[in-house]
Formats: sequence, C-alpha cells, structure tokens
Amino acid sequence: MDYGKAGSVKTGKAAPRHSEHNAKGSEKNPYGDRATKAELLARMKAAAEAKKAKKTQD
Repeated sequence: MDYGKAGSVKTGKAAPRHSEHNAKGSEKNPYGDRATKAELLARMKAAAEAKKAKKTQD
C-alpha cells in the first residue's frame, strides 16, 4: 500500500508566513529606486572608514 497517497489533499505550503520589511514595491523599497554606483561606493567607503575607526578605538 502506498501510504503517501492516502488521506486528504494537502493545501499549498508555498505561501510566505509573513511579509518582509524591505520587500520590493513596499514603502521602504519602492520599485525603480536604485542607488547609483557612485552612491553605493561612497556608502561602502564610509562603512569601511567607520569600521577602521572603531577597530583602532578598541
């Protein structure tokens, strides 16, 4: 007997349990709102400087 085929139909499991806080198209992350490469590079450099400053401070 194939026990996998017994019983009632299982409902869909692929539905997300919650919505993400930064999902595409949401208020925090609207469609078409992409940072330029220069902005991203500036943000990365600022983060690296902050990390370096924190490391030398400890």
